[in-house]
Amino acid sequence: MKFNPIATFKKNKKLRITIYVLLILYAIIGFVLTTSFFAIKLHLFNDPGAVDFNDRYFQKNGEKDYTKLEKDTNQTAIDKAALLYYKLKVLNEYYPQNAKLIHDSWMQHKDIVLAEKMFDAVNLRLQDNQAFQDKLKATPESLSQNVKSSNPNKSVFEWMNIVEWEDFKLSVVKDSALIDSAAKVTHVEPRLIVSVLLGEQMRLFNSTREVYKKVISPLKILSVEAKFSMGVTGIKEETSLKVERFLKDSLSPFYLGKEYKHLLDFSSSDPNKERYTRLINYRNHYYSYLYAAIILRQVREQWRKAGFDISNRPEILATLYNVGFEWSKPGPAPKVGGSHVTINERVYTFGALAYEFYYSGELLKEFPFKPKYW
Repeated sequence: MKFNPIATFKKNKKLRITIYVLLILYAIIGFVLTTSFFAIKLHLFNDPGAVDFNDRYFQKNGEKDYTKLEKDTNQTAIDKAALLYYKLKVLNEYYPQNAKLIHDSWMQHKDIVLAEKMFDAVNLRLQDNQAFQDKLKATPESLSQNVKSSNPNKSVFEWMNIVEWEDFKLSVVKDSALIDSAAKVTHVEPRLIVSVLLGEQMRLFNSTREVYKKVISPLKILSVEAKFSMGVTGIKEETSLKVERFLKDSLSPFYLGKEYKHLLDFSSSDPNKERYTRLINYRNHYYSYLYAAIILRQVREQWRKAGFDISNRPEILATLYNVGFEWSKPGPAPKVGGSHVTINERVYTFGALAYEFYYSGELLKEFPFKPKYW
């Protein structure tokens, strides 16, 4: 008996319904796909869009010449930054999160144009906030004026306006690797080492004028002492002996610990000669910086053990470095001073000179602030 599909289809009602449903579904799907195809081709589904409500502000920002701001020579970088900070201060009163984000970007990129664009994007949403806009318009008069300085190329620290200072900068940069090396093994901030080096060198520059003019200035090198004091940092022999002894004496208040005990060990049978050779080496000043760093570390340790932290007092550390261990007496009110240093007929104290350099911002690239270094 042969299978007859037509007869089977007529007799089986469920089969007929199933096939009809499938045919209808396929027809619907086909219709939808075909309709969608032609609608897309004819752009019938395209959203015509609309002009943004704030379009006029977008246009205003788009027409703003940000490059002019960047190239404007009538305003200094500080003028531009001051105005930006004023705007951020106002914004911080309303939306501190946005003010912080712009400030973080500014700190990261130092790009005034980018910061202004970020502010304008925020300001666009605040055009209808009259109180905010009024505060922005009330920019302090001093920020709106371009007042020319009467001292455009001078420092408030007068000793930085003389040729000796320029010579010192060039000379000390040559030794930056040696200073960093001494700082690393003693955990003393490199900038602090330079602070005490400065006082000693500026004193020598002015007390040995003929040597300075004939040798130091032309060659841009540091002055090396070899008589009463030694090296570029002016280490006295009696001071160097104390430094070495304190490294070994665990009962001394200046003792730094086992890890520093062998920093100045000698390799010869004549330590006096070796010490002298180390410190007056004209070509390599490493030991001058090492002794100086150890002194700073030992004095700081003495005060720390006595309950007084002077880690962040460069002026006190420099003063104590200059006056010597015997005058280092921990207490709640340390005094700034030390020997007098005459520069360009003006008298400074060793501690004050170190303080002014440390916080001046000069040589910051070569000797950045690292107050937590130790």
